[in-house]
Amino acid sequence: MTTTARTTAPATSRTAALALLADVVAVAVFVLIGRRSHDETSALLGFLHTAWPFLAGLGVGWWSLRAWRRPTRLWPEAVIIWLITVVVGNLARVLSGQGTALSFVIVTLVVLAAFLLGWRAVFAAVQRRRATTGK
Repeated sequence: MTTTARTTAPATSRTAALALLADVVAVAVFVLIGRRSHDETSALLGFLHTAWPFLAGLGVGWWSLRAWRRPTRLWPEAVIIWLITVVVGNLARVLSGQGTALSFVIVTLVVLAAFLLGWRAVFAAVQRRRATTGK
């Protein structure tokens, strides 16, 4: 991916807020899919119990990178946010007694990559298309 003024310019607060919301929704969907696939109840407390480690990891990633400055950039911001979310999320699960397994870590890596990197890849493609077509 080439660096252009469009991808390196600081984001507006609206763009940053929407990007953070998209990331939170991505983590929430990941948790909901996981809980559903394991026939776990969809009660709010159960959802929050499962989600908080990954939401904490997402927060650590955003904060450590100051991602609000360039929240839609795929490299390096989104890749690092994704990895921090997975690592912190799984460590927090272990430390809080929720446990984890290698297969769960692999699924977490793959699904959160698709979700956290995926929306940004689509966004970048739309931005490139708009830049070339003028729309």
